[in-house]
Amino acid sequence: MSKRDETYDRHCRWMQRALELATLAGQAGEVPVGAIVVDARNQMIAEAGNGRECGHDPTAHAEVLALRQAGAALGHWNLNGCTLYVTLEPCVMCAGAIALSRVSLLVYGTDDVKAGAIRSVLNVPDSAASNHRLAVLNGVLAPQCREQLQQWFKQRRAASNTSPD
Repeated sequence: MSKRDETYDRHCRWMQRALELATLAGQAGEVPVGAIVVDARNQMIAEAGNGRECGHDPTAHAEVLALRQAGAALGHWNLNGCTLYVTLEPCVMCAGAIALSRVSLLVYGTDDVKAGAIRSVLNVPDSAASNHRLAVLNGVLAPQCREQLQQWFKQRRAASNTSPD
């Protein structure tokens, strides 16, 4: 197996864990998004699922929660050398937090064509407003990430259509 294949396999394993966190978030009534932060030694130092509904916190996106945990685990805000894995392309708030945290690599699953701020709608990391450039790898386990979100929203719509008025 080549080094490139090993690296991609590692990305897939971490994204699979992010999908598991997204499942837990979805079961709790949150939009199913999961995020993981891995340090330079490939050790997981933080993980989170969306928590906006449960925490009554508009900033409790999986990415923000994982970045907060990672900063606490390392004892500082600068996450240089770390990789953030997230199942859905980050929004503008999360993209800003990612840039400010100095994460070295962002790996995400599926594009968010309505609110993605990494490549789909905006490109915060490469914009003049960003003081940090980070590497981005998108599309890791994209079909699974997309399917999970689509099924969750489909179930939510079906449930709201069958609830008594």
